[in-house]
Amino acid sequence: MRILALETSGVAGSVAALDDDNLLAELELDPRARSAQSLAPALMELVRRVDWRPLDAELVAVTIGPGSFTGLRVGVTTAKVLAYAAGAEVLGVSTLEAVAVRAPGEVSRISVGIDAQRGDVVAQSFHRGPDGWPEPLADERLMPREEWLGQVPPGVFLSGPMLRKVPSLPAGVQVLERAFWDPSAAAVGRLAARLYRAGRRDDLWAMVPRYSRRAAAEEKWEQKGK
Repeated sequence: MRILALETSGVAGSVAALDDDNLLAELELDPRARSAQSLAPALMELVRRVDWRPLDAELVAVTIGPGSFTGLRVGVTTAKVLAYAAGAEVLGVSTLEAVAVRAPGEVSRISVGIDAQRGDVVAQSFHRGPDGWPEPLADERLMPREEWLGQVPPGVFLSGPMLRKVPSLPAGVQVLERAFWDPSAAAVGRLAARLYRAGRRDDLWAMVPRYSRRAAAEEKWEQKGK
């Protein structure tokens, strides 16, 4: 199965082409430009490198959240347009799981945190299942950053983009190397291939980004009684 994978949940993003779960090529988006500007050129360069046409994709995979409001909207919209034009399937992947799957094989338990702004984090814990893939231990949670950092059980590693905003860590907390903190399009594609084999299918028309919270403007509007 030819898979195009998109990851636009944060400041840095990437795209990847896979044959089933075999990575053929991966490109990082230009960090100097917004994903709305850099995503389409990167996709065109990607398919050129693997000698595909954009409409050759059979499955389009994309991170659906949590993450940046704008980045998620751009990625999900692009994935849906691509899938519709190509007659391909589409699958949305959790950003937290796309980070967890990048952890080295010797890491058995991990807690992933993604910045939710205003001092909060969206976090979820995983353990490595019998097949080597991360399995959630609980649902993702929105919580204060300090609460996340202060309740790490022994033997659990921290990872995720949120760590870039942590000036110092509590004593004894184990953290993965910085290279593993971000989701990647390759991880998104491999996860999607696994989910597809397991029978997962997403509705092109119903799939939407999953935000960690409402935008500040929405909350202020509600406070005014609107």
